Amino acid sequence: MPTTPRGPALDREILRLAVPALGALVAEPLFLLTDSAVVGTLGVRPLAALGVAATVLGTLVGLCVFLAYATTAAVARRTGAGDPVGALRQGLDGVWLAIGLGLLLLVALEATAPDLVHWLGASAQVQQFAVTYLRVSALGLPAMLVVLAATGVLRGRQDTRTPLVVAVTAAAANLALCLLFVLGLGFGVAGSAWATVTAQTGAALVYGLLLVRAARSLGAPLRPDRAGVRRSASASVPLFVRTVALRAVFVTATAVAARIGDAELAAYQVSMQTWYLLALAMDALAIAGQAIVGRQLGAGDAAAARATTRRLVGWSVAAGVVLGALLLAVRPAFVLLFTGDPTVRALLSSALVLVALHQLVAGPVFVLDGVLIGAGDGRYLAWAQLVTYLTFLPAALLVLLVDGGLVALWVALAEFMLVRLAVLAWRARGDRWLVTGALR
Repeated sequence: MPTTPRGPALDREILRLAVPALGALVAEPLFLLTDSAVVGTLGVRPLAALGVAATVLGTLVGLCVFLAYATTAAVARRTGAGDPVGALRQGLDGVWLAIGLGLLLLVALEATAPDLVHWLGASAQVQQFAVTYLRVSALGLPAMLVVLAATGVLRGRQDTRTPLVVAVTAAAANLALCLLFVLGLGFGVAGSAWATVTAQTGAALVYGLLLVRAARSLGAPLRPDRAGVRRSASASVPLFVRTVALRAVFVTATAVAARIGDAELAAYQVSMQTWYLLALAMDALAIAGQAIVGRQLGAGDAAAARATTRRLVGWSVAAGVVLGALLLAVRPAFVLLFTGDPTVRALLSSALVLVALHQLVAGPVFVLDGVLIGAGDGRYLAWAQLVTYLTFLPAALLVLLVDGGLVALWVALAEFMLVRLAVLAWRARGDRWLVTGALR
């Protein structure tokens, strides 16, 4: 039985994976935050349109986040069980699945973009900008999904440094291209979308080269294995359901903000992207939990997995306090970066106070979610997330009925996070998720 790491040794292992993962995760929402800052110079309606389009695109990509999460858990377990070739083959099956799904989503989004934007309830002027952004962005969907799956392969192999380098490089390229296309060449909202498509395609190509090199060094076949791809798809179903329910919360919240008003929608776009930025920053600990706990359970060490979980929760509470305080401190200057409209600024300033308070709960939620994903506890996560959405829906509808405004919407989102914490903590206290060995 492997020795359970304790104290400083466990902290070093967490930091070795979490610190690079932090940089990579923060780089991802910077795509949209930099887009928001640049597009915000074009006016309130283009910025509001970006909020609608980002919700649709984020939902489609977010629904496929199982490509990263399930691949991380599966590869980590096989790595812990001493099967590096099998781990890489399972990861490559996930990449092939990503390519197929990306092509299907590209076609679907091109056909349905106007209907999706209309359903979210934006004004006619905002809808025009949003459809333009979505139809260009659809071209990058296959690359975005390949990036997800390939990142999961590397994380499962206990490598979070390479995704950091790729993500930071892609984010820098996106910023430079966005400035060029939107402000330099005057492409407007479409220029922002083209910048992201170009940067994501470059990242996907880099990951492809890295995986080809790894496969050749281990003697693993590169061609898709139908049975393996089917297994990857089947194993991902519970995480897909979990993600559908999770994304439904944010789609519902966007629809509520859109029906309140254009200024509220614009402020919600920036505040939600800020929430994502902080969420993914703390999600670095969840990524470390997925990789470490998956490896430990694959090696048969349930005691180590529980010790790692306790340590990660402690780290997450401290991180939530620090990030929340930091956001409150920079809030006055931060608001000025995104819009010159005084109404939007006032709404955004109030919303960011709630975003900061969210961080006290968000840290433990993300860590426990990541640990259970690493443990392969997808079925429970699916049912738990469905329950939390059903508690959020009436709260969101109440915001519209009483004309509660943007602050009330963020209060409803806080209620959602508290329920999510409760159902995850209850599961983590038990033993049913501590299943050892390489899952098949």
